[in-house]
Amino acid sequence: MGMNGSVERRTVLKVAGASLATAGLAATTGCGGGSGGSGDGTVEIRFAWWGAEERAKRINQSIKLFEKKYPKIKVKTDFQDYVAFWEKFQTQAAGGNPPDVFQNAVAFLRKYDKRSVLLDLKSQVDAGNLDLKNFRAGVEKVGEVDGKLLGVPVGSNTMSLVIDEKVFKAAGVTAEQGWTWDQYFAALKKIHDTQKVAGDTGYFGIMYLYDLYLRQNGKAFFTEDGLGFKESDLTEWWQDGYNRVKAGIVTDPKKVEQLKPKSALASGDGASEFTWDNFTVRYATEGDSSYGLAPIPTTDGKETGQYLGSLMLSGFARTKHPKEVAQFISFMVHDPEVGKIMGYDRGLLSTTEQFDAYKPTDAPNQAIAKYEADVAEAGLLGTITPHPAGADTVEAAFLRVASDMSTGKTKVSDAVKQFFSEAKTALAT
Repeated sequence: MGMNGSVERRTVLKVAGASLATAGLAATTGCGGGSGGSGDGTVEIRFAWWGAEERAKRINQSIKLFEKKYPKIKVKTDFQDYVAFWEKFQTQAAGGNPPDVFQNAVAFLRKYDKRSVLLDLKSQVDAGNLDLKNFRAGVEKVGEVDGKLLGVPVGSNTMSLVIDEKVFKAAGVTAEQGWTWDQYFAALKKIHDTQKVAGDTGYFGIMYLYDLYLRQNGKAFFTEDGLGFKESDLTEWWQDGYNRVKAGIVTDPKKVEQLKPKSALASGDGASEFTWDNFTVRYATEGDSSYGLAPIPTTDGKETGQYLGSLMLSGFARTKHPKEVAQFISFMVHDPEVGKIMGYDRGLLSTTEQFDAYKPTDAPNQAIAKYEADVAEAGLLGTITPHPAGADTVEAAFLRVASDMSTGKTKVSDAVKQFFSEAKTALAT
């Protein structure tokens, strides 16, 4: 995920019926066609992923190592940006010809399992072709759905709060583990009143942050087959956010849109921003202040609701080469040299072999590693909330409707009704 990873969570799929400005990732295509074998026993598998040019360079380097170790397996590659990837994948899946192995995310597991697209990799674990040992903090559980292994994580991340350390210090505000939402919002007001800058860039439109808030209160954004909260819950969350925008405590959403793809935090138009921890490398390159990772605010002074998320590798259910797919996945998540090549591009490396092999030398990546270690050691991590089929469309709707609400295009009450209506339709398909 890394510097270009912000697109992966923030970009809204066109296939979900909405779009969002992206960081302009360059779309580069490889070869299509089916995978097969040759007379000398060599087989070919197709591998596709989303990301930018830098990720492609790293992955292609890693594939060279794989093909050196497994000379009878050739890997044909294909990559695009996030939107183009899922548009193409949906078409391929509908036609029964998706790649043999591909990058995946939790929001799509049940969706494509329901359509019989995903390979249950447990049989390959049993056959000794896929190693599930030595994963960090139980992150391998992210790919397990309804007793099946539908994806193997390549890296981990968790929701974090990025702060402008200079602004927080000037305002006399200290972010401490266990601070409450009331304390956080009081800090934002103090920053606004003393430093004349909004304290936050727009927390209320982030589905994964709202999930943490719900988890802190004994609920969750998703259940296995629907939403885990009521209209009254969302009304309270969005009304609170709207009020803080009007009070100047949260950055004007119109300003946030104008600044994209640059962050309002990096531009100095906000003092904090919630995002995935491995996305935080971007702020050091976009802005000219000092940025740090702070604890997630809590309801009870302890539980943050946090969990490890991850990009993962999945296989096609009807691939002609399940063994080779499993061997490829196993190599890509365990080989130490691959870990050194990939770094934290897709999150903190998921296995101990790769995590120990890669030693970041830059301060932002060192801070990310320390943040996840501190969260794990504090015993704050829970299991990820299940994502039902249609979750990707629901996330798109949440972001879009929240944006309309915050800019005054839609009243809070109408926005809530609209979101629940769209979510009901998406989750029924």
